[in-house]
Amino acid sequence: MLAAVAAFTVAAALIVLLPGPDTLVVVRNLVRNGRRTAALTVVGVLSGLSVWVVAASLGLSALLRASHDAYTVVRLLGACYLLWLGIQSLRSRTVPLDPRVVETTSRRRGLLGAGYGAGLATDLLNPKVGVFFVSFLPGFVPHGHDVGSTSLVFGSIFVVETAIYFAILLAVAGRITGWMSNPAIRRRLDRATGLVLVGFGLRLATE
Repeated sequence: MLAAVAAFTVAAALIVLLPGPDTLVVVRNLVRNGRRTAALTVVGVLSGLSVWVVAASLGLSALLRASHDAYTVVRLLGACYLLWLGIQSLRSRTVPLDPRVVETTSRRRGLLGAGYGAGLATDLLNPKVGVFFVSFLPGFVPHGHDVGSTSLVFGSIFVVETAIYFAILLAVAGRITGWMSNPAIRRRLDRATGLVLVGFGLRLATE
């Protein structure tokens, strides 16, 4: 179990480091409204992630109880999804994280408001987050362990790592946003994450 936790922690950390919609919303609120609003946005993001983690864990557990064949189908679909994400990450063109990108995201997500509501809505209204957890978590559950409770542990690790990431982002905002805007660094992160996703997709498919 410790080996599985270690493997998941490393893989999740790589994924957390890739800026997504939630990062853009936090950066937007940081730039426009300051650290306090950005911190509230982070709390909203973490709340949304927690909801998806619980939903995914309960769903996987219920699906396994209902039908092992159905769970196998979901696992294989999840493997395909992870492979697709990995290939997309390996092939992606680096998009700089700069004020123009943040401002564009701000206009597109204006209805979400700012602070806690913006962070919560950004994750809850993104079904890809739920699909990600349903497809990603089973690949790390050791044989013989309860799927639901183990997935909940892994999901909690992901939420904690996300919290640490955002805490660092808020603490050294100027340097971190500059670091993430570096095309070479973003390209390396994309490639590293792509390899991780492809590897675990293959592992999930061949279990």
